[in-house]
Amino acid sequence: MDWSKTFIICGNHTSNLDITAVILLVKQNMVFMGKDELLKNFITGIYFRTIDIPLNRESKMSAYRAFNKAAESVKDGKSVVIFPEGMISNLYPPVLQPFKNGPFKLAIDQGVPILPITIHTNWQLMWDDGAKYGSKPGICDIYIHAPINTTEMLPSDAETLRDDVFNIIKDRLASKNHYLNPKK
Repeated sequence: MDWSKTFIICGNHTSNLDITAVILLVKQNMVFMGKDELLKNFITGIYFRTIDIPLNRESKMSAYRAFNKAAESVKDGKSVVIFPEGMISNLYPPVLQPFKNGPFKLAIDQGVPILPITIHTNWQLMWDDGAKYGSKPGICDIYIHAPINTTEMLPSDAETLRDDVFNIIKDRLASKNHYLNPKK
């Protein structure tokens, strides 16, 4: 992987462990975009007040500001990590949720590649926050897919790009028999 390039990194989201795993995986400056509830947590709150990008999913103005800040981060050479499901599934084992359009519009608008990643086993190590099913030691199995170039795409291509990335991740999960029956 050429980590000198800037990406919009999109992966499935099944555990709070996903954030730590991506931090260890990505070998460059990056920011996360995430729900503003993370501001309330002592550890994540520090990052979301200073480095990362909080987003109130109920507010269009918050979304607008968050995506402007993400665009600035891309222009500064930082990759932006967005979990396009916008949530951790409430089902156990988790079910892949439909993707939101934002990361794909952002990638096309900024002319940077989308980097799909499939996170296979984090939910087995610590589903959501670990409170209900506990946690256990193990190895985070993450697959990095080939980057998808967006420089020739138009804003109208965002939904097709979203569906392509969804299917890439869904097919990888199915091939490894990890939480089958993903929805589209």
